[in-house]
Amino acid sequence: MSGGTGAALEARGLCKRFGGLTVTDDVSLTLAPGARHALIGPNGAGKTTLINLLTGVLAPSEGRVLLAGDDVTALPRHARARRGLARTFQINQLFPDFSPAEALAVAIAEREGLGADPLREAGSRGSIVAEIVDLLGRFGLLADMDRATRTLAYGKQRLLEIALALACRPRVLLLDEPAAGVPERERQDILAALAALPADVAILLIEHDMDLVFSFASRITVLVAGRILTEGPPEAIAFDPRVKAVYLGEDAHG
Repeated sequence: MSGGTGAALEARGLCKRFGGLTVTDDVSLTLAPGARHALIGPNGAGKTTLINLLTGVLAPSEGRVLLAGDDVTALPRHARARRGLARTFQINQLFPDFSPAEALAVAIAEREGLGADPLREAGSRGSIVAEIVDLLGRFGLLADMDRATRTLAYGKQRLLEIALALACRPRVLLLDEPAAGVPERERQDILAALAALPADVAILLIEHDMDLVFSFASRITVLVAGRILTEGPPEAIAFDPRVKAVYLGEDAHG
């Protein structure tokens, strides 16, 4: 069923209850095509629960999720992924013994529906090899393309996870704290990678690093205790006294 709104992704009145505990409470959120949107809030605000509702990891107690105008509330996560919804995780989900090139080959082969031996199939197709090289180059991983993922610096592992999400060719990409655990000296690489993401992909960024949030997002939603406190452009959020009181701190960004 199509909602016809033109939004890339929409949450309408999402609620999630676990017994008597309401974790997500009547959340509505809209991402336009190509959006650069951030979701922030204190620990326990319900940010990851919301992402799990959007991606189909959890079923909502109430409300709907629309992807490109189509109601996907009842669809499992793999079906939403096939429709163009990709995500990364707070704790990376990488295969530690695969190299970046192998991991990308498997992701692309799965996207293309190639047979039972995806590495061999991908390696025999020039177009896939070219795509792997392009993604590795875009994320600064060419020099590490044949190293086991477990040996990479943590910042590069986070970059690989974003590259793998892009290999799915998403229309919407949800990034769950891509800078979490990344040393300060490597965070600039994360920021550069985010800035270079395709302009036509709508991105929802969940992040505690406020410098990263304010340099990336053109719109910010603030979630507190499972409810939306406010939403607006970065300059409005930075000077909102309610946001400062619950999250940013009085001296944050002025």
